[in-house]
Amino acid sequence: MIRAALVWLMLAAPLAAQVTEPDGFRMDHYRDPVPETVAGGATISPEGAYQLWQDGAAFIDVLPHAPKPANLPKGTIWRDKPRHSIPGALWLPNVGYGALAEVTADYFRRGLTNATDADPSRPVVFFCLNDCWMSWNAAKRAADWGYSAVYWFPEGTDGWTFMDYPTEQVRPMAPQPSQ
Repeated sequence: MIRAALVWLMLAAPLAAQVTEPDGFRMDHYRDPVPETVAGGATISPEGAYQLWQDGAAFIDVLPHAPKPANLPKGTIWRDKPRHSIPGALWLPNVGYGALAEVTADYFRRGLTNATDADPSRPVVFFCLNDCWMSWNAAKRAADWGYSAVYWFPEGTDGWTFMDYPTEQVRPMAPQPSQ
């Protein structure tokens, strides 16, 4: 039985449909199979991500983050879901959607500037979870904005933790301070 299942898996794997890159950004179904490439960037494996991490590349986590609802009844306890990410990564939630509000695009630009020390040639790695189009969108957008050493890590923290690489709890980068 197990042998038959393994044979089926080996035969079915090549039949999996190849996902092609869209011309623009992915606008919905953000947790679906992703393409193997991203225009303007290089796709990396967990081992490649680990090497870039050791070499000091900037890492940007784009996993969405649900804010505390404004209309919670008085006395309701709210606990943010902790995010365990790649050590030193900058968490820029919600910047991987296909369409960004100008305030979110500005937040993303500010985060990129901070992460790369305003050097668009500094290696920067974008990630989320496995099969997450948000990291693909973010990598493509950074390349469109002129960043020249863009790396996309499609397996994200799922692939990172599978390899037993270290993680740490992160907090989202604060929004622009009020003036």
